Amino acid sequence: MGHPLMHITQPAAKAPISLRKYGIVFAFLGLCVLVSALCQLKVIQGSWPENTFLSVNNLMLILHQISVNGVLAVGMTFVVISAGIDLSVGSVLAFSGMMAASMATRSVGVTPWSGTYPVIFPIIAALGVGALCGGLSGWIIARFRIQAFIATLGMLLAARGFTMSVTGGNPISGLSPDFRWFGTGKLFEVIPVPVVILALVFLLAWVILNKTVFGRYVYAVGGNEKSARTSGINTGAILIWVYVVAGFLAGVAGVILTAKTGSAQTSAGSSYELDAIAAVVIGGASLAGGVGRLTGTFFGALIIGVMNNGLDILGVQSFYQLIIKGGLIVVAVILDPSRKQAG
Repeated sequence: MGHPLMHITQPAAKAPISLRKYGIVFAFLGLCVLVSALCQLKVIQGSWPENTFLSVNNLMLILHQISVNGVLAVGMTFVVISAGIDLSVGSVLAFSGMMAASMATRSVGVTPWSGTYPVIFPIIAALGVGALCGGLSGWIIARFRIQAFIATLGMLLAARGFTMSVTGGNPISGLSPDFRWFGTGKLFEVIPVPVVILALVFLLAWVILNKTVFGRYVYAVGGNEKSARTSGINTGAILIWVYVVAGFLAGVAGVILTAKTGSAQTSAGSSYELDAIAAVVIGGASLAGGVGRLTGTFFGALIIGVMNNGLDILGVQSFYQLIIKGGLIVVAVILDPSRKQAG
């Protein structure tokens, strides 16, 4: 009997070069051209003095704006490739951010443990809470064979409840400058720190998903869990670790968002899981599992960011953004050829 990986379908990243492989890049570039053309039309009409959409400052702003969703989408990519879904990442983000803020605030008495600790402690608290929540969801899914939708829906409600119970539903503000640096600081006075964190997360996740045995096992479990188990893969452990990754990155996103806004709100992260799922699906991942690429997720997040930024610049109402985003998700799923195989 050969190595178990010999019988497992290789990741989609190994597929031959094709239009489908780079279609997401062309879609992103096409969207940028379209938005820039519409902005240029405003200039020609005399409504604006200049077209600032493709300026360095605005492009950096877009990356800054997608940093939270991008980090969440990375974790969601692991989950979706494993044929799962995680509805709890928005609530876990809020819970992690609240725990971090309670240890990085100058306000006394917010919680029994509140205070201004060295910045490493609130960071560890946020990441630990996120990983714990994700691991618990993964354990329930693997141990009791409960559908990921149900298990993570339960965690969504539980984490939101814990978030409100920490401070009685009150926000936490007055965060230390050292902690806020993770959301508002800049490297070389140009690159926002959240953008750097996003880049590091994507790079590390890409290596794990494409260059390690664990990454191959994630694709294997998502492609055919029964065959993966027959090949000797501990599918339960893989599922648990996949949700640990998603929860851990929700903790990272919680740190970024809390540091950016300067306070922890009990409503933080509401519906963020939908944006993360949208980025993954638009990026070409199959909800049936076994198919997905982090580069696709990155461009999926960029497409959402460019769309939101462009429509804001053009003065389009926010509810139209939701309509367009919903349409993009439906079209992406319709164009996914693997959905027929799943049926």
